[in-house]
Amino acid sequence: MQTNLRTVVTSAAAATLCALVATLAVLAVGRPSILLASPSAASTTTTFDPGVITSGDAIVSRKPDLALVSVGVDSKQSIATAAQQDLAGKAAKLIARAKALGVADKDINTSGYFVGPNYVQPDNTIDGYRASEQLLIKWHNVDTVGKTLDALVQEGGATQISVAFTLADAKAAQAEARTLAIADARSRAQAMAGAAGVKLGKVLRVSDLSTSGSSSPGYDVRLAAPAATQVPVGQLDVQVSD
Repeated sequence: MQTNLRTVVTSAAAATLCALVATLAVLAVGRPSILLASPSAASTTTTFDPGVITSGDAIVSRKPDLALVSVGVDSKQSIATAAQQDLAGKAAKLIARAKALGVADKDINTSGYFVGPNYVQPDNTIDGYRASEQLLIKWHNVDTVGKTLDALVQEGGATQISVAFTLADAKAAQAEARTLAIADARSRAQAMAGAAGVKLGKVLRVSDLSTSGSSSPGYDVRLAAPAATQVPVGQLDVQVSD
């Protein structure tokens, strides 16, 4: 009688330990997850609540519908006031060209402005003053962004320029990706539960991590020649992990 009791207690303790180790191994994966409860096969004195923790991923691709064009001008003069005044003229020309292309006032933002000494190495001496201004322009016709870049450089006088693509509203794509990610997580959880010989219960916790990628082609103003600039748009990936 005593021998049988020891056997039962030892087996129960070993089962609890194995369940704990298996769950900790899953928890060690530091990703957003879905926690689904699985009914316990037997009650124990521990407070550990058994469950299946898994994650799901989904990517939905969409063509970008908004180009974020960063353009800038700069000036270097012997004194700060001269650099600032020269910069003001260049910036006015650039802004006027952007508006002539059809960019609304609300889609032109100042993203950077600087006036300061220009240091020369190795003695770190000042040989003049530099002023620069950077603008962020929202361009809604992504298929014509190449011509826009050419106009801003060749006719607007921009000396610093870059472009990135995004979605004006990514909510619909994120919602679709989220549904697919949750389905992926549930499928993985079902497979894990089947392998462990348990049944899934209700969902206990869901965490969400949504990201949208962006492509940022470079643009070298030294190459702004008679040939038109080609800026392929491609597609944008919206990823959700649950």
